[in-house]
Amino acid sequence: MTPRTQRLIGFVAFAAFVVFVAVLPAFVSDFKARDYSYVGIYLIALLGLNILTGYTGQISLGHGAFMAIGGYTTAILMAGNEEFGGPISGGMKDVWTLPIAGLVAGLVGLAFGIPALRLSGLYLALATFAIAVAMPSTVKRFEEFTGGGSGIQLFGTPELTGSISNVEILGVSLTPNDWMYYLAWSIALVAFAVAWLILRGRTGRAFRAVRDSETAAVSSGVSLARYKTLAFGISAAYAGVAGGLFAIASAFVNPDAFPIALSIYLLVGIVVGGLGGLSGLVFGAIFIFYLPLWAQGQDLGSLLPDRIIVETQKPGGAAIVYGVILILLMFVIPNGVGGLFRRVGQLISNRRYSRPK
Repeated sequence: MTPRTQRLIGFVAFAAFVVFVAVLPAFVSDFKARDYSYVGIYLIALLGLNILTGYTGQISLGHGAFMAIGGYTTAILMAGNEEFGGPISGGMKDVWTLPIAGLVAGLVGLAFGIPALRLSGLYLALATFAIAVAMPSTVKRFEEFTGGGSGIQLFGTPELTGSISNVEILGVSLTPNDWMYYLAWSIALVAFAVAWLILRGRTGRAFRAVRDSETAAVSSGVSLARYKTLAFGISAAYAGVAGGLFAIASAFVNPDAFPIALSIYLLVGIVVGGLGGLSGLVFGAIFIFYLPLWAQGQDLGSLLPDRIIVETQKPGGAAIVYGVILILLMFVIPNGVGGLFRRVGQLISNRRYSRPK
């Protein structure tokens, strides 16, 4: 299969997926549309994390903190913080806060990426994990801006967001759930296209060179400092936008909305979706959103072998089911869903060219 054919197939598949996303709300309940919007939000965060970890080889366990930065940026801009004694008054429309949320998180990612240049592997992972651990305490420390442990609620701002009241767009009235779905997935699809453009060009080639061999990358003229820091900034910006959308969808943020475990789930999502690929990340987003919910159901726990049936309603039961399913999934598709797609494509290509003429 030639590269041109592969690009054509990829374009057709993406176009078909866009159509699927556009018509899906017509076939599901309003409540399900809200759930699917969270899948789109997680997809944005996974796209950014995969640029950093899958394509540049830098492991991050702190992307939940970058989502928190974006989420609080959106919440503060929307609600203002006069009620907490701060200088910001009024409020900003939800959609307009998202570029600012991405910018703020991206700048923090760039700032962290500079000292992180001296770290790699496990040491870098621990350093990023420290950000996730410190974030809840940091949020509580600046209570006058963030509301401390109580957080910031946005339910009193229906004029600033469509996630609470109906929105009319081009003569069509959308429920809050449908509006949130289309907002999240529109941004997710644009983010996917931007990531693809970045990774297929010179910057993407430099990222992969850094991942494969830093020594070879330097000898080829690639600046490790520039591209490692850039990868951190881009990845954090994606996480910031995802965090802003999460705040809009939830209409509420507090330290518990972005727990330490969120960073772990995001890393699990790119592994399940496939490191170094974009096509499988939708499945990674579905996995990290739905599996914890499915794992809490008695019916899912009963699917395990008789000797290890777990009552998932008991403390720790859901975590056991989640872990077992994750282990089994890694045995079945060790390279993730994206790796499975690539493998199937190779088999089809090999069979095509091995046929006798």
